[in-house]
Amino acid sequence: MDGVIDTPRIRRTPPVMLRPERPTSCRLIALADRIGGAASADAEVTGITVSSSDLAPGDVFVAIRGANRHGAEFAAAAAANGAAAILTDAEGADIASGSGLPMLVVDDPRGVLSAAAMAIYRTSARDGIPLLLATTGTNGKTSVTHLLEGMLTQIGVVAGASTSAERVVAGERVVAGLTSPEASELHALIARMRERRVEAFAVEVSAQAVTRHRVDEIVWDVIGFTNLTHEHFDDYGDMETYYQAKAPLFRADRSRRAVVSLDSAPGERIAAEADIPVTTIATLGIAELDAYARAEWKVEVTSEAQSGTGFRLTAPDGRRLETTVPVIGAHMAANAGLGIVMMLEAGYDWDRIATGLAGGIHAWVPGRTQLVSGPDGPAVYVDFGHTPDAFEKTLAAVRRVTPGRVLMLFGADGDRDRTKRYDMSRTALEGSDITVITDHHPRFEDAASIRRALVDAARDVDPDHEVHEVSPPEEAIVTAVSLVGPGDAIVWAGPGHQNYRDIEGTQWAYSARELARRALLDAGWEALERAWPNPYGD
Repeated sequence: MDGVIDTPRIRRTPPVMLRPERPTSCRLIALADRIGGAASADAEVTGITVSSSDLAPGDVFVAIRGANRHGAEFAAAAAANGAAAILTDAEGADIASGSGLPMLVVDDPRGVLSAAAMAIYRTSARDGIPLLLATTGTNGKTSVTHLLEGMLTQIGVVAGASTSAERVVAGERVVAGLTSPEASELHALIARMRERRVEAFAVEVSAQAVTRHRVDEIVWDVIGFTNLTHEHFDDYGDMETYYQAKAPLFRADRSRRAVVSLDSAPGERIAAEADIPVTTIATLGIAELDAYARAEWKVEVTSEAQSGTGFRLTAPDGRRLETTVPVIGAHMAANAGLGIVMMLEAGYDWDRIATGLAGGIHAWVPGRTQLVSGPDGPAVYVDFGHTPDAFEKTLAAVRRVTPGRVLMLFGADGDRDRTKRYDMSRTALEGSDITVITDHHPRFEDAASIRRALVDAARDVDPDHEVHEVSPPEEAIVTAVSLVGPGDAIVWAGPGHQNYRDIEGTQWAYSARELARRALLDAGWEALERAWPNPYGD
């Protein structure tokens, strides 16, 4: 079709798991004593993984019952790749009996995975690990974590990070897999950081990380809370269940102290119910005025431009820190303010932070309102936002720095929370002048039916609003660029930093940033030079 950018179907390269370069060893019998269970024989093990394809010689292969298959079905492949033993349940032991590997049999392999990984990699608090800074919430946790890594580095701290976008160890960066890594990967990361003399490790922690035991055994030095809004009802069903999935992080057995944003109502409840020391923070213009007044730390936006957002952070004693975050939006100032207070709570000195950040925050926040257009023509931003709340904040931020019209381009995840789709369309229409609805990750759901649900919601919200349904997204971005001109802006929400689309169980290489850049160039507009990996090879 004319005007469509052709993108080849290339399978996405699986993410790399960072491990310690000089692993320690552990005896399987000793591991059995530590976590409970029975070992069929002894063996020397040096690592642990739940993936037979990511297995290194000497690993314990953890075979867990999945939705459709048992991991023990891959025991032969694990043995061929050098596995030293298998950790599984009784069912898995029967399935893997022909592998020839020693087995450690427990009732709940996933439930003991973190304890096993901690024992193998020696990553308990007494083992000289970095400061552990966690951020949880619905929106903003990825940004806070990237900002923390950037700000810590800026003040001279050797830092690491784990987010939905990437894993970072003292400047070494690899693409991430899961938002919160499996316990086996998390402890391997901590061990790698200890080797590289990382002083502070910032981690994005999802609700699923808590309920699926990925962060068991970890005690965070500081836990930050951003907000809680409609998301993940496919996993948790309702807001109360979703809240209860995150609430355990604010107990003394999980964290030592907390910084809680009052920008959303659940923040007050988190602060009240936590049994650890809590300091609160709120942002003028986002938090309710009474919540802002009660917060100990206060964030105020002082300037907004396409290049970033200036803000002032005021301490309980009246001291002020003024700086700029290199992303647009009051919500990004809120994220940076939360990160700064987390650094202070972790023990870093006010003067050191204030001096280091005085010239602005130097941080890479991939795929968060990322500008890909040049100085002339329409502004085009690619963003990871995929919730109604994220749409609302991002569109409002873009509106404030856009003299012309705002176009919203978005799709919805397949096989994920369908209850938020109506509100996604509603907030998209309320914040834009033109809306283009396209595909995102259809997974095993019919892409046309996802688009239809979004379009029907849009028609119900405002029948007169200009709405275009365009598929595939390669055509949608071309259409979007054709509908705007100088002074206008496009927000392409959903793909953000991601370098793939999930279609019928296969992850295909794909970059919305590169597609947007090419659409601009083909239309005769300027675009920024690439500053990200290009999956197309051109």
